[in-house]
Amino acid sequence: MNSRHPLWSSPFRPFYLLGTTYGLLLMLVWLGAHAGLWNLPDAGGSPWLWHGHEMVFGFAAAIIGGIVLTALPSWAGTEEIAGRRLALLVGLWLAGRLALIAPLFARLPAVPGAVIDCALFPVMTLMLLPQLLALGNRNYRWLLPVLAGLSAANMIFHAGSLLSDPALAALGLRLAIYSIILLYVLKAGVLTPIFTGNALRESGRGGDIPFIPRFDVLAVASVLLLAGVDLAGLPAPWIGAAALAACLIHGARLARWRGWRVADVPLLAAMHLGYAWLVVALALRAAAELSGALPATAWLHAFNVGALGLMMLGLMTRVTLHHTGRPLLVPPLLRAAYVLMFAAAVLRVSVALWALGSDWLALSMLLWASPFAIYLALFGAMLWRPSLPR
Repeated sequence: MNSRHPLWSSPFRPFYLLGTTYGLLLMLVWLGAHAGLWNLPDAGGSPWLWHGHEMVFGFAAAIIGGIVLTALPSWAGTEEIAGRRLALLVGLWLAGRLALIAPLFARLPAVPGAVIDCALFPVMTLMLLPQLLALGNRNYRWLLPVLAGLSAANMIFHAGSLLSDPALAALGLRLAIYSIILLYVLKAGVLTPIFTGNALRESGRGGDIPFIPRFDVLAVASVLLLAGVDLAGLPAPWIGAAALAACLIHGARLARWRGWRVADVPLLAAMHLGYAWLVVALALRAAAELSGALPATAWLHAFNVGALGLMMLGLMTRVTLHHTGRPLLVPPLLRAAYVLMFAAAVLRVSVALWALGSDWLALSMLLWASPFAIYLALFGAMLWRPSLPR
């Protein structure tokens, strides 16, 4: 391995490249299973759990890793993980994917594969821990419980898979989703108002958006409360009340950021619309638990496709352009990608709410995959090649 290759100069390069590629492969695997060409691998007694695991710990883990590990040096001034250390993290991610696929082709013991797949986030934590503890700003240490939650979630999932206990495996996936939501709320709560305030000031439409620390703490606490009552298995009214409170808090938070004033700025519009999908997801969760009339999974699709998909695309675009020395100009085709992701979220939630059928589900999956294919086509070479002179 040539550790001086541009690919290993910054975490976003290999993780975005591999994450988007793997996400597209997962969609091809799912569509092939939908067409009856093959069966999805089994995990914890259910092929859908395998699909969920790989979407979280395969696709999303790579994109999240690229975003977080690139943002820390820029915002906190920490040493960037690059070269051989970055190659180690990428190698662990790849080994985890291969470890879960290999048993399909050979009779290999499952335990070593589970151990390999669970190694990424603990090793990442060990790399980041000294840097985070040395920072004067303790807010960055919120990353540690997120990484701990993802580490524990993967271990719980594999325990359920090895024991053929789908309920335990599903619990691991739910913990992973809440860990990602916590990171989402923390990161979006900083980046969205800062970028929006900068745009408002530069365009003469307004000034900076002030932070209200106590309100931000309340927003984080609402997510932790919802996660706690859900993972503890408390009665539906408790979960519904916690989801409703979180919905109202995050709705008010979103309104403070005045996203309608930057609706003509694609990068910012994607971030605001993504956060709006988080509010929708919490509203769907509250309605499902309090009324019992909505499917319990609709809120997950609103978050995973709408909130996470749009925020990922927006941040991946911004990071790739900025860190490769290019202006923050979104190509028209990528603007179309944002629209496709929004449409994918609408259709995926509609499929869950009104049981539209497997063909509509397949279409929503294609709509989800298309934006990442567009990103890869437009930016893939940028990830591989040297940055432009600044």
